[in-house]
Amino acid sequence: MVDEITPDEAGFRQWVAGRSTALRRKAYLLSGSWHTADDLVQETLIASYAAWPRIVKARDIEAYVNRILVNKYVDNQRRPWRRERSVGAVPEPVDSSSRDAFDAVEDRDSPLAQALGALPAGQRAVLVLRYTEDLTVEAIADELDLPQGTVKSRLSRGSEAIRSELERNRLLLAHSAATSTSKPKEL
Repeated sequence: MVDEITPDEAGFRQWVAGRSTALRRKAYLLSGSWHTADDLVQETLIASYAAWPRIVKARDIEAYVNRILVNKYVDNQRRPWRRERSVGAVPEPVDSSSRDAFDAVEDRDSPLAQALGALPAGQRAVLVLRYTEDLTVEAIADELDLPQGTVKSRLSRGSEAIRSELERNRLLLAHSAATSTSKPKEL
């Protein structure tokens, strides 16, 4: 950002206005669900707000908030019972135009989202930080407090698992397209 981020509420609001969309996208790539992504972003922003002066003083806001996001995601994966809360009323339904837009994005991105969803949380976190934030192995290791060898291993295994899953899905789609266009045999 061009302006200096201040360690007060105005600085927090300024940072959120500029980075909330990217943060939500990272949360979606981690969780594979827009609803869960929204919850993760909310939890991350609450934790970030509480520590905002300390985060700004650390001078690497993105790394600090990414670490909070990944930790919230991993924590939610480990303890799903913590997320369960009953509500008094069912929320209003989403209007159809926004639902159609979300469905179009989900249709386009669903093979990758499914492949990411099949990965363990650690591999998924490393891949998301590497390919959405373009972080180096060293930076990821620092953010997640892992040895560089572990990051490299998770990147390698996660990338291979995604390649295999996408290739398997491509072959299944090609096979189903070929069988649906072939003429049925006459008796």
